[in-house]
Formats: sequence, C-alpha cells, structure tokens
Amino acid sequence: MRKKITVVGAGRVGETTAHILAKKSLGDIVLVDIVPNLAAGKALDLMELRPIDDSDVTITGTSGFEETAGSDVVVVTSGMPRKPGESREDLLRKNIGIVKPVSEQVMKYSPNAFLVVVANPLDTMTWVAKKVTGWPKNRVVGMAGILDAARLRCFIAMELGVSVKDVQAFVLGGHGDEMVPCVRYASVGGIPIEKLMSKEKIDAIVKRTRGAGGEIVKLLGFSAYFSPAAAAVEMVQAILKDEKRVVPCSAYLEGEYGASDIYLGVPVLLGAGGVEKILEVDLTDEEKVMLANSIKLCSESIEEGKGLL
Repeated sequence: MRKKITVVGAGRVGETTAHILAKKSLGDIVLVDIVPNLAAGKALDLMELRPIDDSDVTITGTSGFEETAGSDVVVVTSGMPRKPGESREDLLRKNIGIVKPVSEQVMKYSPNAFLVVVANPLDTMTWVAKKVTGWPKNRVVGMAGILDAARLRCFIAMELGVSVKDVQAFVLGGHGDEMVPCVRYASVGGIPIEKLMSKEKIDAIVKRTRGAGGEIVKLLGFSAYFSPAAAAVEMVQAILKDEKRVVPCSAYLEGEYGASDIYLGVPVLLGAGGVEKILEVDLTDEEKVMLANSIKLCSESIEEGKGLL
C-alpha cells in the first residue's frame, strides 16, 4: 500500500512540491486549497503528466480536508507573503490565521502524521503548528535549513567551478538575514573551503546566501518556489524512506544551543521517527554571538505569535 502525502496550498510552492513528489513516486498525493477548483485543476493536470513521468501515483485535488484523512506526511505551504509597508505583526496575524486552522484540520483527519511546515515566517509558523496540534516535537518540523544550505552550496560551487555534488555545507539559526552559515564546516571533496578561496569571497558568498530569497523576489517579483519545494520533498523522502539523513531543519529546542521553547534551524537526524536527534556542533565565539542574535529574533517573533494565537 502506497504512502499518503497531503500538500496544503496549491500555489507555486505547493504545486511544485506535488509535482516533485509524484515524479519521485513517494506516495499518493492530496493537494488542498481553499480556492474552489484550483487544487482539482492542478491535480488533474499532474495526473495527465504521469505517463510522461512514468509515475503511477494518484493525485487528488480538493478544497476540504476530508480526502486527506490518514495521511502519513502533511506539507503546509499555505501562507501569505509580506507586502510593502506591512508590519511583521500584520504578517504574523495573517499567517497564524491560516496555519492555525490548517493544523487543526490536519490533527483531526491525520492524527498520526508528520507535519512539515514551509509557511513563513518559518520558525514561528512551525512553533504555531506544534502548539496547536500538541504533537511531540519529532513530528513537527520546519523546512528552511535544507534550502539555505542548498543556496550556500550552490554559490560555493559557482565560485569554484566545481560540481555541487562535491560541496557540503550547512547553516544554523532562523530562516532569514539572521541565519548563520557555518563556513568552517563547509568543504569541497572534503577540502575546507577556507583552503580554496579568500575570506573576501567567502564573506561575499555568506552575504549572498543570507539575501538569496530577496534576490529572487527582486528578479521575479515574487518568492522562490522550485528550490523550496525540492527542499520540502527531500524532507518527506527522508521520513518515508527512513533515510537517516543529517540535514539542517527547523526543530524544537529544549536546551540545545542554549535555547528552549523555540524552533530554530539546526542539524538533525531525519528518518522514520521524524526528527530523531538534534546534533550540536562546536561554535567559535563569533558564531555563538551570531547564533544568539538569531535565537533572540526568533524568540521575539514567537512571543508575538503567542499573543496572536
């Protein structure tokens, strides 16, 4: 019997997530969106793509959650982007108004599922999902670190003219300008990047990684969707196939890295048990200061979110 995966939100990230999931044949897919017929139309289009992709999974589109019942994994991509002149509290209020009822429906129809949150502000929305469902921390996880690390790896590969397959890197902290790219741990074919490029080039890559999302928005006029969708699918695959991947994800902390009751991007072991372990790495004094700032900003956002729940 195939696994069942629900994708909430049939916008650019949601539809692309559903497409990649179907292409990989990771399970039957239910695409959900409140806009009448939107998910149904996109699901039918994806169904008709299956003979080309050699995929036999089924893709269903719906505006309700009844058809999602019994899902093994639910990916929440629904949420509104921040508009010019809009305050952070305004964005929080709007997206909590989306993520909270979605989490309630997921809890009702798929009480044993794993929840992968993609909605922004990422770390806060993942905290909201956990708070609303009351699920254990291993079953509620946020997608951000895999995306940010992919961007860091991409820029390193581009600078050095090497295959991205040979570049390893990860980031810590919140999803945004406050992230902490751990360049000391970045390598190419096992060689530390500090041996391969100057500090100035590394600093430029770090700066570009932090602003990568904004760079795409500036070019397109809207947020990235191919890479976030692929990152979410990588997490779903790690869980459903029990791959025991060591990847950066937004995980619930209970003292790790000096933080508690917040979601933050950290390296985790991701497998059939969801977040099976949080891995702590040694940090320099400078990295500790940057991470402390990231923790502070994430904590402030979550505190605002608590007041809006």
